[in-house]
Amino acid sequence: MKKKQLFAAVLSVAMMLGLVACGGNGTSTSSASDSASVSSASSTSVSASASSASTEEKKEPVTLRMAWWGSQTRHDRTVAVIELYEKLNPHVTIEYEPMDFEGYFNKLNTLVASNDVWDIFQMGSNFPTFQSKIYLLNDFIKDGTIDVSGTTDAFLRIAADAQGNQVGLCSGVNTYGIAYDPEIFKQAGVAEPTENWTWDDYKKICLDIHSKLGIYGSSKFDDWQAGGSSGISQEGFEYGFYNSDNTGLGFTDYKMLANYMQMRADLVDAGAYPDPGACNEISDIEQDFIVSGEAAMTWVASNQFVALTNAAGRELKLINPPRKTANGPSGITIQSSQMLCVSNDSKHPDEAAKFIAFFQSSIDANKILLAERGIPTFTAVREALADNLTDVEKKVYEYVDLVGSFDTGGKPYNPASPECGEAVKEQYKYYLEKVIYKEMTADEAAKAVYDYAASQF
Repeated sequence: MKKKQLFAAVLSVAMMLGLVACGGNGTSTSSASDSASVSSASSTSVSASASSASTEEKKEPVTLRMAWWGSQTRHDRTVAVIELYEKLNPHVTIEYEPMDFEGYFNKLNTLVASNDVWDIFQMGSNFPTFQSKIYLLNDFIKDGTIDVSGTTDAFLRIAADAQGNQVGLCSGVNTYGIAYDPEIFKQAGVAEPTENWTWDDYKKICLDIHSKLGIYGSSKFDDWQAGGSSGISQEGFEYGFYNSDNTGLGFTDYKMLANYMQMRADLVDAGAYPDPGACNEISDIEQDFIVSGEAAMTWVASNQFVALTNAAGRELKLINPPRKTANGPSGITIQSSQMLCVSNDSKHPDEAAKFIAFFQSSIDANKILLAERGIPTFTAVREALADNLTDVEKKVYEYVDLVGSFDTGGKPYNPASPECGEAVKEQYKYYLEKVIYKEMTADEAAKAVYDYAASQF
């Protein structure tokens, strides 16, 4: 697809974008070519800006703290942008903490309790849980500290709360998908999946690959997204796990949750899917079973696909998750990957806001970041990157475009999960394990999840 068509397709769905936490709990080692591009972009930008930096008026030294979760690729690129910013702004020092997903939120909860949250921190769809610690960007946008003329209102709204307050700036748009190894499918004599494949197809593929090759058909999935959030949306355009204004549930039949739970238990029983203990050992992308060749498929956020492919060191392909019926709703849409926020605990919120603006809208910065967090939301950045995409990055753009073409039934998408969202996810995972370990039936577990979620409103 031509780049202009791709960008037009992304922009055309922007009004429906929802906020998602990219369960980006993976790490990988960036390639030599990636490191070279980081170094080249950084040195070029610094050289071009050396004169302005050297003549910068004396400013009081400022130290900011920043943290994020993600892959090693993300860590490397983010640190390079920080170093670039420090060279362009000699009065600013940024102390950073890259982490994995679980470690990040464990640390964040500790800092919230001690009123010491990092000046700049990464958030996803669970931002309402931490909104008391987010410094709103409204005034910074109004006074021009953050220049948003290069993006759109639609892209701004996907990092805003229900009242329209700007809680952060979107780091990029992405969606969920299934990464798979075409060579493993070929070895097993199994046809590659298509965009209309179903969960029955997925189960059969997993069983066939395990039977023929003795490996897992699938590695770890985001069970909440697959069986809960997207799973309910696949029942029909009128359904969603939560209703459109996040004041209650968006479905009434708890049995809609049962089939996925039963399928997961069946695959673990057959040895075609890792048990919960093995899944817990996957703390980052480098440890995913698809990387080691022990699985044919894995769940991935589209912005993680580059890091996953780098870690695997071989060709992987990207396809949308299975549907409940071949002609039914896909259950997924283009969403915000993450956003960067300013902390209410910051002593220098204006300086933190300036860095966030640079991070999201600077062409030099984004020639280093290379859309690892998702397709950029600033027009000039997208256009600057378009001619320099790798083949793997083009696959991500094409996949996002594919998802953007899916019928959504015209339904609105929630900009964020309700405050109870994280607790509901944990209960879903808890009861799913009960089914896997045969401590509950899928029907009992589905009802327990439904009852718990309904009780939160």
